[in-house]
Amino acid sequence: MGEPRTNPEQGAPACEHRGDEVACRLHVLAIESPPRGLVRGEKGLYVYCVAEGSQEIDPGLKGIEGGSVFSLSAQGLSAIVQECDAPLPTEDARRVSEWVMVHQTVVESMWEKCSAVVPSSFGAVVVPKDGKSAEENLREWLALEAESLRGKMAKLRGKAEYGVQVSWDPMIVGPRLTKNDAEIQKLEQEIQGKTPGAAYLLKQKLEGLVRRRLEAGADIYFKEFYQRIKACSLEVQVEKARREQPPRQMLANFSCLMPKGDASGLGNELEKIGRIEGFFLRFTGPWPPYSFVNL
Repeated sequence: MGEPRTNPEQGAPACEHRGDEVACRLHVLAIESPPRGLVRGEKGLYVYCVAEGSQEIDPGLKGIEGGSVFSLSAQGLSAIVQECDAPLPTEDARRVSEWVMVHQTVVESMWEKCSAVVPSSFGAVVVPKDGKSAEENLREWLALEAESLRGKMAKLRGKAEYGVQVSWDPMIVGPRLTKNDAEIQKLEQEIQGKTPGAAYLLKQKLEGLVRRRLEAGADIYFKEFYQRIKACSLEVQVEKARREQPPRQMLANFSCLMPKGDASGLGNELEKIGRIEGFFLRFTGPWPPYSFVNL
């Protein structure tokens, strides 16, 4: 537990005008692309999260590139922001990695201080647009989305996110899955005594069969672990499996929503899974619940 996670999903709030109608939406900004609509020389607002309450909040932290972090309020909600006067350059992977860590630090600090926060994904910039400043657009967005944001806060209040990653070593688990497979045993027997050419073709066939058996076994284990972990969690999100150092392979990558400060039930179940030979666990958290909001 306690290993920092460094890759929250990406996304950003922004507001745009359509004729006389103010239409607010969530504007996804991939870090590979600069924020659209931000005019160089005008100030944008980088958004870390939205917290309950309209009182001024001083996070007491420095933001990206040492910028001051402050709050802007509307409708009883406070967005935690810093000024951003240019699209964030993304060519330097090291700097981007540092910014991600700063983003997480600010969000986690506010998560500890406030009763509930809705984390923003990395890269969220509200821009000056259509004759209005970024601050005006942000306050409009807070007012328009207030009911939805309060609903998200109600869902997340007193909750924390934990990461669970389950990997296996097929070199250890594979023989257990295939040792009683009649079709594999038959092929292994046929290979014996064959000419080199015929044996080569049969070995190719055998490798394909073993690979399919392992894939089927991985699917069975994934479903079993999902059900066991889901039974101990308030909610589970299935995340994309990540590459592991061979021969290990990641079978499952889950984000689990749990009561804040009480993950003992999940931890106990993971200990049981971790005792199965050939399986390996990574259990991280608690984190602000990035994976359970769409901001």
